[in-house]
Amino acid sequence: MAETHSLQDLQQPTVSSKVFIQRDYSSGTICRFQTKFPSELESRLDKQQFEETIQTLNNLYAEAEKLGGKSYLEGCLACLTAYTIFLCMETHYEKVLKKIARYIKDQNEKIYAPRGLLLTDPIERGLRVVEITIFEDRSIGSGR
Repeated sequence: MAETHSLQDLQQPTVSSKVFIQRDYSSGTICRFQTKFPSELESRLDKQQFEETIQTLNNLYAEAEKLGGKSYLEGCLACLTAYTIFLCMETHYEKVLKKIARYIKDQNEKIYAPRGLLLTDPIERGLRVVEITIFEDRSIGSGR
């Protein structure tokens, strides 16, 4: 029996490989990723663009973990309201995580997707790695 596929199935890119950017624990346990450029990306991405993306992510995670007056106020309000305050307001950390998700989406649309790459939000991998998926280059295999 012939197998049928929708047009969308036929246009799905095939994953060639994945690159994982590990956490950098040299400065302690703060959320920070290594900026070493992986050789697998050399033909697809400029080293400067990669380092800028990772550095921006590192800066955003540092901002999320920064303790300030607002964080202390959130903690005090949480204690006073038996943590029910978080049912009607977002924490500073949650706001920055949304900012990071928007940044990654923007980077994927402008830089990574046009080059056959996909940057995965580190929160989806437990903040352990930044995953970059490399898709097959269809222009190479189009002669089959």
